[in-house]
Amino acid sequence: MSRVEHSTKLNLERIVFIGRTFEEYLDMFLLSNEDLKGKKILDCPAGACSFTAIGNKNGLNVTACDIAYEYSLEDLKNKGQHDIEYTMEQMEKSQSNFIWDYFENVQGLRKHRVTALNDCINDMKDSSARYVPGTLPTLPFKDEEFDLLLSAHFLFMYGDRLDYKFHIKTIKELLRVTKEEIRIFPLVDLTGKRYEFLDEIINNLTKKGYMVEEIKVPYEFQRNANSMLIIKKGLR
Repeated sequence: MSRVEHSTKLNLERIVFIGRTFEEYLDMFLLSNEDLKGKKILDCPAGACSFTAIGNKNGLNVTACDIAYEYSLEDLKNKGQHDIEYTMEQMEKSQSNFIWDYFENVQGLRKHRVTALNDCINDMKDSSARYVPGTLPTLPFKDEEFDLLLSAHFLFMYGDRLDYKFHIKTIKELLRVTKEEIRIFPLVDLTGKRYEFLDEIINNLTKKGYMVEEIKVPYEFQRNANSMLIIKKGLR
């Protein structure tokens, strides 16, 4: 990796390149393939998730956006494989912090993460235009370019590292590029506690005329991470 080439980018070592499968997305966001047909969808930040790859194979119109897409496929594949192995080692030590209904065990989890990474990398080879580099809170898309935006395992999870202003700016930007609604999952931080400023954000959005709902979903791996936020624009 050239130091000069990546001198203005976030160091790849600071990016965790792990992803969820298409099926996990449907459960996390309480969606079906039929719900998504005919919609232009953005997954942001998408990481190594297979939602875009499998979604487009299923006849959907999905675009992925992530800061990591500035890097080469080789770098991302190597990074993803390393991150999966490191994460599985940590999981072995902290299994009690998670609920194992969905994956059964660490090996089941590893299989899902490897599948997601491989599907993502293979699709990036074939359809690179679907994978757009972007760094929140600024996205390289037009106003209301997408009907639906899905955002998983980023906002709220890192409340200890991303301050309240960042969350506000990012949600404003997600809404800017979305025509109908955004869905954010989960609503807890890395310790499993509900994001401390979530009610303030909900009240702020409601006052601006958005319809905001907090909804339980049939997916819980991290304890207490079983709800999503839906923000709808249509009723403003």
